[in-house]
Amino acid sequence: MAVRKLNPVTPGQRFKVVNGNEAITASKPEKSLVKGKSKSGGRNDTGKMTIRQVGGGHKKKYRAIDFKREKDGIPATVKSIEYDPNRSARIALLAYADGEKRYIIAPNGLTVGQKVQSGTGVAPEIGNATFLAEIPLGTIISNIEMRPGQGAVIARSAGTFAQLAARDGKYAIIKLPSGESRMILITCKATIGAVGNSDHALQVSGKAGRTRWQGRRPRVRGVAMNPVDHPMGGGEGRASGGHPRSRNGIPAKGYKTRTPKKESNKYIVERRKK
Repeated sequence: MAVRKLNPVTPGQRFKVVNGNEAITASKPEKSLVKGKSKSGGRNDTGKMTIRQVGGGHKKKYRAIDFKREKDGIPATVKSIEYDPNRSARIALLAYADGEKRYIIAPNGLTVGQKVQSGTGVAPEIGNATFLAEIPLGTIISNIEMRPGQGAVIARSAGTFAQLAARDGKYAIIKLPSGESRMILITCKATIGAVGNSDHALQVSGKAGRTRWQGRRPRVRGVAMNPVDHPMGGGEGRASGGHPRSRNGIPAKGYKTRTPKKESNKYIVERRKK
């Protein structure tokens, strides 16, 4: 799927780069898998704004995604590849042999009419979901569980993937998109192939208004604030503001925030690269 650079017929289109929609085969979602989605505007149950830079945006409907892939042994046919406003990846509509329909994250190379399956004993082909114990070493995988039956939590964004590096006893060693190598139980499931729509990262919105359509409000730089509002605020003229940090004082650029004695540290074989 290629990106398109638009002709500068308006100021907002001068730098705009959009994602091509050649892979999308359906314009409307499956009605039985769609429900309403409410917005918070960054406010909690008392109406207080607890998250900045959130609000507005186009109305969205939520597509229920099958992250667990627990319909084992039942073959499914890919009916369509669709756009999902709630995520960067494309989604695929599966029609199972028993009549049920479900959405999954569309891996790269999945096409309409293709047969996919999940469970034990399935071939390591694009779109199939099986246990880490049965996937050949070196395979590119995505939509990985961290606990058996939990549902996929790792490598779900557009273009992301992990690699099954090794197996050691009841654990598989996975090289994650961040560069971290981590042990995960071999009874966890993963989908074969990388997540599709890898050109998502190349998009350029072109204007501030398109960012507002996506529900993001303006972000004020810390150095432009007063000292009472931010550690980097204040100063005469255009002061650069000292060491970069959040408004809570937590340093950026290399400061480690992970708890040193965290229980899950023992599952990390190699830390991510800086």
